[in-house]
Amino acid sequence: MPAIVGVAQVISIGSSSVFNIGDVYKIMPLSNAKTFSGAGSFNTGDGLKVYNKLSSTNTYDPDVIDQGNYLNV
Repeated sequence: MPAIVGVAQVISIGSSSVFNIGDVYKIMPLSNAKTFSGAGSFNTGDGLKVYNKLSSTNTYDPDVIDQGNYLNV
């Protein structure tokens, strides 16, 4: 069904984002990420108390290549 759209202002769009106005059949954004983080990095909540006496993050990756998104279409 057609749409009448007024003014649209886009300030910024991320690297794997999609901006769509109007009819669309299929939208498939693809993204890859590799995240290294230490102990307690992704804790969320109110009043957290995290005690990490000694923390070390191993970022050694001997195989260099990870699974990609090329077959996810």
